[in-house]
Amino acid sequence: MTNNLQILAKQNKERVESSVILVEASLSRVKQFDPSANYSAIELEPFDALCDRFVRAVEVSIQFFKTYEKLKEAIISDNFRDLLLKMEKWELISEMPVWFEMRDVRNRVVHDYLPEQRKNMYDDIITRFSSELIYTKEKR
Repeated sequence: MTNNLQILAKQNKERVESSVILVEASLSRVKQFDPSANYSAIELEPFDALCDRFVRAVEVSIQFFKTYEKLKEAIISDNFRDLLLKMEKWELISEMPVWFEMRDVRNRVVHDYLPEQRKNMYDDIITRFSSELIYTKEKR
């Protein structure tokens, strides 16, 4: 069982790395979002790609955290907060509250919002959240 968990944890870590690399690629293409602009569908594509990649990176990171926790302790946390506390303790994330915000934005990305709300989400993804994902990717 431990060997299978080690393999799964390694595969999940590779998925985290791959997904964050895609977020980084999107970051290189996206510019500051202007809520007053009337973007065409093509102009919105880099923002849509960034959001999709962000959601995927958060999802695979959480899956990796669960696998890693089970490998290290043979148990699974009762809630998301406890899981993040362990990840912070093991230095796989830098700040637990940021991950709560990331999960919240992940949940909100699928809904339509007013341009100013979209700007705030994009700004958070581009700055704080991408930095946190990169931190997690670089941890071994």
